[in-house]
Amino acid sequence: MPDRDPQRWAQGWRRVFLAAGMLVFPAVAASGVAEYADGVTAIAGYAIVAVFCVAYVLTGLAFARNRPVRVWTLLGLMTVLFAAALPIARDFAFYLGVVVVSLAAMIRRRHLVPIIAGGALAALVVPWAVRPWHLGFGWTQAVMIIFTGLTVVGFSEIATSNRALLEARAEVARLASEAERARISRDLHDLLGHSLTVITVKSGLARRLAASGSPRAVEEIAAVEGLARQALTDVRAAVSGYSEVTLAGELARGRELLRAAGVVADLPTAADLVEPAHQELFGWVVREGITNVVRHARATRCTVTLSPFRVEIRDDGTGAAAPNGNGLSGLRERVAAAGGTVQAGPAGPRGWRLRVTLGPYEPAAPSASSASSATTGDEPV
Repeated sequence: MPDRDPQRWAQGWRRVFLAAGMLVFPAVAASGVAEYADGVTAIAGYAIVAVFCVAYVLTGLAFARNRPVRVWTLLGLMTVLFAAALPIARDFAFYLGVVVVSLAAMIRRRHLVPIIAGGALAALVVPWAVRPWHLGFGWTQAVMIIFTGLTVVGFSEIATSNRALLEARAEVARLASEAERARISRDLHDLLGHSLTVITVKSGLARRLAASGSPRAVEEIAAVEGLARQALTDVRAAVSGYSEVTLAGELARGRELLRAAGVVADLPTAADLVEPAHQELFGWVVREGITNVVRHARATRCTVTLSPFRVEIRDDGTGAAAPNGNGLSGLRERVAAAGGTVQAGPAGPRGWRLRVTLGPYEPAAPSASSASSATTGDEPV
């Protein structure tokens, strides 16, 4: 983990350092052995405390490795050692009880209150109830159990929440990476599908012109070179995330593509009618629709109709459905993200229609006057 990561105190040697802090309580219990016992009894008391420390370390390892059976077995052993230390260390033995209660409360958080309350009550009453000890209520040990138990559980909750946040952050990063890959894939398909179609059509036109000896063949070859360079620029922009598509630009490109393919282009001369927020999306629609007309429709005429919240591409081709590939799928994703709808299918009496609608409902087609004033017709070469 990097040093600036907020989880650094829950990783590596720092985690071990924090967990080792609980060994202070067995050390205090050992001082009680020194105060109340001597000789063989003292040796037995020190041995109990030492075994308790080993059991605590093993419990931490088992907890880190997610072995609950071993955790509960070792916690039971620690409870037995705590009970064995009571006659030797007396009230100081409850410092071992602090560790036992804290671990039990951390593992069984649903029973946090009864576990801590029971441990605190025992630490308070037992020193007073055992008359041979000549001790009063164990207020210090009781308070220690309450606050230490709550602190350990609190740190455990924070560690769990932080781990969940780290997992969520990793999931967000993974989803962002997948979304970026999907964006690049979609943009590359849309860009290259259109550009390569134009290059193929214009190359065929240049070949036919060259075969007939027309001087326009050189112009068409130069146009193919320019298209290839533009395609390379578009690919770099898409990969960098700065791909820019404009409706006006796509209408101009579409008119040139249709002209080269021998299709009458009935396209608007301006894109001002469309809402500015929708122009980029409509540019993608025009690009995909005209590309499919050239590749699949075998049409003689293509019409693009615009309104503030709608764009429609219609041809008079065979009316057969184009393969439902990445182009239409990517277009549907873009339109769905903008809250619009896509309609694609045969159009009567013949041909194919692609319609994208955003915003409020509009009539199925604009008036004849508005359509005629917004379009021009280019005859095929």
